[in-house]
Amino acid sequence: MDKDKVGRAPNYTTACITMFGVNLTWIMLFLFAVWGLVAAVFLGLAVNRWLDWLDQRRRTQDARR
Repeated sequence: MDKDKVGRAPNYTTACITMFGVNLTWIMLFLFAVWGLVAAVFLGLAVNRWLDWLDQRRRTQDARR
């Protein structure tokens, strides 16, 4: 019966961050190839604002604890 115990899940944080970077790179290159630098810059700014928003939200939640 001991062999049926559920173990801990592996930590995939590094893999997730790496694949986010890979996917962001090919999306930016695709936008640059299709619509040019302006679209790639606007997407980069949007992602930057989104990450800043996530960081601010995480900090306020950590401060409440």
